[in-house]
Amino acid sequence: MIKDSPAAVSIVDTKMRFISHSEVWLKTFNIKDDDIEGKSFYDILPNTPPELRQIHAKALKGEPDSSNGTKFVSEEGHIRWLKWKINPWKNVHGSIGGLIMVMEDITEEKRKEELLIKAKSVARIGGWECDLVTNTIYWTDMTKQIHEVDMDFVPTLESGINFYKPGEHREKITQLVSEGISEGKPWDAELQIITAKGRELWVRAKGETEIVNGKCLRLYGTFQDIDEKKKVELKYQELSDRMAIATNASEIGIWDYDLVNNNLVWDDHMYRIYGVDKTAFTGVVEAWESCVHPEDKDRCNEELEMALRGDKEFKTEFRVLWPGEEVRYIRAESVVKRDEYGNPVRMIGTNWDITKEKLAEKKLKDLLDISSEQNKSLLNFAHIVSHNLRSHSSNLSMLSGFLSKEQDEDEKHHLLSMLEDATESLNETVKHLNEVVKLKTGASEKLKPVNLYNTLKTVEKNLGLMLKDQEANCIIDVAEDIFVKAIPAYLDSIFLNLFTNSLKYRSEERPLVLEIRSKMQEERVEVSFKDNGLGIDLQRHGNQIFGMYKTFHKHPDAKGIGLFITKNQVESMNGKIRVSSEVGVGTTFLLEFESTKTNQNEYH
Repeated sequence: MIKDSPAAVSIVDTKMRFISHSEVWLKTFNIKDDDIEGKSFYDILPNTPPELRQIHAKALKGEPDSSNGTKFVSEEGHIRWLKWKINPWKNVHGSIGGLIMVMEDITEEKRKEELLIKAKSVARIGGWECDLVTNTIYWTDMTKQIHEVDMDFVPTLESGINFYKPGEHREKITQLVSEGISEGKPWDAELQIITAKGRELWVRAKGETEIVNGKCLRLYGTFQDIDEKKKVELKYQELSDRMAIATNASEIGIWDYDLVNNNLVWDDHMYRIYGVDKTAFTGVVEAWESCVHPEDKDRCNEELEMALRGDKEFKTEFRVLWPGEEVRYIRAESVVKRDEYGNPVRMIGTNWDITKEKLAEKKLKDLLDISSEQNKSLLNFAHIVSHNLRSHSSNLSMLSGFLSKEQDEDEKHHLLSMLEDATESLNETVKHLNEVVKLKTGASEKLKPVNLYNTLKTVEKNLGLMLKDQEANCIIDVAEDIFVKAIPAYLDSIFLNLFTNSLKYRSEERPLVLEIRSKMQEERVEVSFKDNGLGIDLQRHGNQIFGMYKTFHKHPDAKGIGLFITKNQVESMNGKIRVSSEVGVGTTFLLEFESTKTNQNEYH
């Protein structure tokens, strides 16, 4: 049984002579001689350390000994690790007959263990264990070194967690440990601790659980100092963030703003974009603000604050002033970096010059505006021709008809005089229409002072026969010195259309009365044009009054474009028009125009 034992066993007598041994013992100590029984232990193993010889001597006196691993160094410097259990044995007479020794050479294992410990020391990896039954925690020496505590420090679960940095990191490890205990989930996390000496340190915490009958009895794992590696990774990540943004566009500048220290860093391209001398740049955010166009500064600062609050990303466009007051357009984008509490600490972003694109966009818009305005002018011109000339045509036709039938010479003379006036009015209208044809840009660029009273009297004169024929009473209560900013042709057309509408939609039950009054309102002139005609049902047609081809009464001459034209002409001259009306009572149009003089008189 001894020979076949799986352990390295040997039995010696009191003279340390072999009585028996296992085959494993021979192999363990590399003994080539198979027949060693009766031979001295020290003859077979002459390099037995003196310390071990003393242990043998004590054991023969009745003092057993054991070791889980002892290191011996020979005079030649050879290192050997031995593990043993030595007990004396007694004969039938009860006296010590020798020793039973179970010995094992663990040199190779210890060498690997030493290398592993050395590797852990270099890698700064420590171990830890938490016995949840006894509520005790064990830290290896390296774990204590990482925490910068004394070697006699006795940790608890609470004190271990409290080493983690308050906020995100402590909350994270608390969650991981809780899930480990309740659900048996392992963890592997990179977190920050604050050592006993107050240093912030990045560590890698790994944990495993031991579950028995569905209950977690033990937690254990490793604890590694990764501070240097982690800081390199974070620095690399910062650089990656900057480069990722920069590659989104060409010819871009990169900036980095440290909010805590108010330190703004520009790359060389930023100075070229802003036209700033690098040596004159102070490196604070106020230096950037001084470059922004005054009209854009408040908006930019507001958008910057919104980005810092997390309300929106900082993606904007603004103008900057180069030396010599040259204006350049800039597009900007950035990301905000925050600490573990969510506070903004850094902004990293890009700028690039979009001046060429902006100028091209403006040029295109101007061309489109001109084209649109010219189209509108042509449309207005066509409608003016249709309405204005039709009114003159009707007036001339009526005068010609009366003249051909009139026999009285005095009345003929009067009609000829009126025909002459109508012809002159037609000529004046043609001149005005010629001005409309010449419009190349927006109407506001062609506005000029026009006497409001004279315009109204001219229109009244042109329609004099029609007003007389309907026995209309026209009251023009407008000061003769009021001038408005207008295009004469447009102003003629507006009032011509309002006059003819009042004539067209008069009430058959009473004579037509027109009241035209003016009132100054600071820099504007308000004109009320009131009649006592049929009126308009505003509840039914209120939102269609100024629509194209919209009619509100059955009349053979109703075309539905007069008020549409009028509104467009008023608004093209920076004016306003609104209407109030009551069926069977009449209609009042209120018009506003820009004034060329200040006058606070009430209706005249």
